[in-house]
Parts: sequence; C-alpha cells; structure tokens
Amino acid sequence: MHVMTIGIPELGNLTHLVHDGSQALVVDPPRDVELVEEAAELAALQIAAVADTHVHHDYVSGAALLARRHGAPYLLSADERVERDRQPVQDGDVLDVGSLRVEVLATPGHTLHHQAFLVTGDSGPAALFTGGSLVPGSVGRTDLCDPLLVRHLARAQWSGVRALHRLDPDTTLHPSHGQGSRCVARGAVALGDTPLVLAEEIARNPVFRLPREEFVEQLVAGFGPVPAHFPRLTRLNRGCTHTDPRRTGAAVAADDLHGVLSRGGWLVDLRDRAAYARGHLSGSVNVEYGASFATWLGWLKPSYAELALVSDSPEQLSCAVRDLERIGIEGVPVHTLDPQPTLRPDPYHRRRTWAEHGTAPAGATLVDVRDAEEFELAHVPGAVNIALHQVEQRSRELPPGELWVYCHSGYRAGIAASLLHRAGRNVVHVDDSWDNAVSLRVPLTSSRAA
Repeated sequence: MHVMTIGIPELGNLTHLVHDGSQALVVDPPRDVELVEEAAELAALQIAAVADTHVHHDYVSGAALLARRHGAPYLLSADERVERDRQPVQDGDVLDVGSLRVEVLATPGHTLHHQAFLVTGDSGPAALFTGGSLVPGSVGRTDLCDPLLVRHLARAQWSGVRALHRLDPDTTLHPSHGQGSRCVARGAVALGDTPLVLAEEIARNPVFRLPREEFVEQLVAGFGPVPAHFPRLTRLNRGCTHTDPRRTGAAVAADDLHGVLSRGGWLVDLRDRAAYARGHLSGSVNVEYGASFATWLGWLKPSYAELALVSDSPEQLSCAVRDLERIGIEGVPVHTLDPQPTLRPDPYHRRRTWAEHGTAPAGATLVDVRDAEEFELAHVPGAVNIALHQVEQRSRELPPGELWVYCHSGYRAGIAASLLHRAGRNVVHVDDSWDNAVSLRVPLTSSRAA
C-alpha cells in the first residue's frame, strides 16, 4: 500500500491517493481535479474510487466530478442529504479497491455525518484518512454546521476520535485539513516530513488526554469567526454535480474597470503591498496574492458584488482565477496592468513600519484588525479592535482623522487599509511584523485578566 499526498496550500488542505500500485482510492479532492489526474497518470494508476469524508465547508469538492470522469463510485455518507449521484456508505461498510481493503468508520463531530476511511493492504501498517475529524495536535471545528449543535458535535468528536484507540497504534494518519485551514480548531500543528502515526496523537492530542467535558469547553472556547462564504460552499457541495471549471478569466480593457467601480463592484489588485502603496487604481482593494488570497476574498466580498482582478502579472491572475474557482467563484474578468508603473502614489494611503510609529500625528487612531483573541493577548494602548472581516461593516465607528492600521504581519492590515481608504478615509498601513513592535519596545498592553 502506498499513499500519495497532494498539498493545496491555498486552501490549507490535503488530498490523498492511496493505492496498491495499480488501483487508487482518492480522498477529498479539490475542484481542479487535474492535479489528481496528473499524479495518477504519472504513477500509472487507475482511479477506482473517490471519497469525501464529509460535505466540505471551505472549498468546492471535486469528488463527484472526478468519479464521473473515471467511471468510479463516489463514496459519501448515506445520511448526507445531497442532490448528486453517490454510492452511499455507512459505518462498518467494507469495500475493495484493487487489493486494498477500505473500511468506513463513522467519526461525527466536524460534521454530523463525518466519516473516516481505514485502508489496509497485504502488509505494513494500516492508513487512516481522517478528513476533518483528527488533525495533528487538534481536531476539526464543530461550529460550522449549526450553532445549536456546537457542544453536541464536540462531544461526538471526543467519543468518535477516542474510539480509534482500538486501532493498531502504528496506523498512519492522513488528515485532509491541515494547519492554516479555517476548518481546524486551535492547537493544530504542521505535518512533518515523516508519516504521522496514531500513537503520537494519542500521546499529545488533547482529545485523547482530557476528560470529555473539559475537552468540550476548551475546544469551543478556541473557535474563531466563521468565514462568511462557508455556508454558500456547503450549499454548493450539497447541490448537483459540478461541471469542469472554466480555468481562465475573460480579459477586460482598462475603461471597463471604471464600470465595475461605478456599479459598486470590487476591483481587486493582486500585487504586493509595497507595489500597491506606490500607486494603484482609485477605489481598488488590495488583496495581495498568496496562500490565503481566496479565503480572504471569498470571506470579505459580498456574494452579490461584481468582481474584477488586476495585476501586472498574467501568471498571478491565472493562479487567482484558479483559486477562486476552488471556492465556487467563476468567470472573473481580469486586466493586466502595464508592467512599467504608471500609477501615482496616493497621499491619503501611505505605508509605514513600527519604527515610524512615533511619527503618528496627535489625534491619529490606531486600528488593530486582528481577531479579538489576538487583541486581548497584547495590543498597542488606545488601539481600536475591528477584526478584518468586520472592517466594512464597522468602519463608521472609527473617529475622524488619520487611521494607522496594523495586524500581525502586515497582510491583513493591507487589505483593511485599502478598504478604509476606499471608504474615503486617510490611512497609514503599518506594514510590519508584530515581532518588530515587540523588539522596538512599542508600548503594549493586554485585555486578558491575570
């Protein structure tokens, strides 16, 4: 038995192909199924079955599409209500994929009907594909389905994961949600270069070490905000089988970009923060392209708002279109900016560092756009905390005058500064690491009780 893992850092997720050298089971594939098909082709594998561990919240699943393209069964819990063709499976079911034995294990918690897949071969340890139930150092969040079920699902998570004690401790673990995914709870750690085994998690993971109610209370206390686009993705994944993504965005002329803005749309500039600060199209929003681009844009942009992308890199535009299709946003028009800078700096949108914090004029307001938990641990005295996902809705709460906007690394602050500037505010983007604020002895305080 062999396991091939395809990382999708833009989603914080992992897709797995487990095979016997000829036949493969694919677990939790992304929408751009070509990634999986290319890996299977290079290894001379036939895709014999495709599975989703659960109905996903954070991306459009490619499982049904991949199964259809290869004439393979699509495995999904029999209890899930979906409008797509699938082979319903339930706890205890056993299937053969080539010479591999695949057992279905009910592991509710991350979702009501979450399942894991235990795969064994002729020799060697078994492999458990845990989806969003058990992840390194933590578990999947239990607050994404229904706020009324948060603790019920947390208890189910505790019971289901602890039932894995019956498995061989040498069983290798292969989660689909990784560090960086908004679907995992606090405490998750990055996967190492060596296979993760069950014995390691039993030794370190709180779900195995804590009594049930203590685990539940710690788990639910650590949840951050739920990205606004997750419910839409859940509905998409319950709907009919998806067609192939379009892959390319239609090119639009510069004059058409003004139309997007005049209609209240989002004109998103993908360039890095430094380039954006040197000059940008008035009214645009800077969401620098990177691993978290699609998550933040999907979260922040209202679903009804028109969208267009600009960058001076055609490759960057192509990657951004692909990432947006992964979360169900298709047909986004794109415009390639002249690589020779022709945009002028805006005197009301400036970029500074923590070393320049002391130059802020009297009456300037510090705006901390980190999450509330980060703010409570430590922040600059007098700063107003408005988390990035609330900036548009709460910007009117900010007093008049200059706004100095900061976060942990400068990334979120860059987005927030562009949103506030678009709303007519005079902003300074503190594009610097929080560690530099500490090392420069910028005064800090905490809201946490001792």
